[in-house]
Amino acid sequence: MRTFCTVIGVSFALALSTSAFAQERHVVTADKLAQAVSQYVKKQDADRATIREALARPEVKNVAESMGIDIGRVSASIDALPPESIERAAASARDVNQALVGGASTIVISTTTIIIILLIVILVAVL
Repeated sequence: MRTFCTVIGVSFALALSTSAFAQERHVVTADKLAQAVSQYVKKQDADRATIREALARPEVKNVAESMGIDIGRVSASIDALPPESIERAAASARDVNQALVGGASTIVISTTTIIIILLIVILVAVL
């Protein structure tokens, strides 16, 4: 009986020490976690800058004005967008910026469509 109690006691002690040791180890270090958060914030900031760049273009302003959209209100609401909307709006903004790079003065239908989608995504996300 004494051997049985010793085996149980040792097993219990090992189980406690193993679980206590496991709690001290982390799968992700604090540095890696901080780095991941920093990269996420930088990406969000870059996406917001891309959206602002697209909204600052005269072609986008003209389309927004012709639709009766207050571009100032849309620009001011960029910081309030949730992450999913920022990603979608930034993708559209990249398309607009790429289509209008180099001083292109004409807007083709696809660019106009992208601009409208960008504005609608931002407005829907804010409202």
